[in-house]
Amino acid sequence: MDHTPQVTVVTVERRIGAPRDLVWEVLTDLHGLPGTLSGVVRVEVLTEGPFQAGTRWIVERRMFGGAAAEELWVTACQAPSRYVVEAETRGARYVAEVTVREAGPGETLVRTAFSAGPPRGRAGALAGLLGGLGRRAVARALERDLADVARAVERRPDGA
Repeated sequence: MDHTPQVTVVTVERRIGAPRDLVWEVLTDLHGLPGTLSGVVRVEVLTEGPFQAGTRWIVERRMFGGAAAEELWVTACQAPSRYVVEAETRGARYVAEVTVREAGPGETLVRTAFSAGPPRGRAGALAGLLGGLGRRAVARALERDLADVARAVERRPDGA
């Protein structure tokens, strides 16, 4: 029997009509997330300073008719092109890698790869994690987040 931990990945992309640096600024403005992302109720930033590896925060999101809070932390950051955020909650480890790259004059391509699996150091697979309906729900949530970012960036006076 294979005891290799199962990891499921959901990837979404979106072109945004604004320069990369502006898109990066909106994506990494933790204090502004409740006003940017429609699914975010509240953010509590736990570390001081710029968005970088080691930055931690608690985000409360509307999910499945309720709200859930979880602590997130940045494990890698190469501004303004890539960051990785992780969380461990409810028996799973989540990793989101966000890449931001120029896609033409005044256009940016944002790609989010979201993976879920067992917490570090734990064996076994999480049966059904992000399978079927769960995978589609995660993809829809990521697509909604990127649409919210696009609206926020494109309505700013310093946008494209």
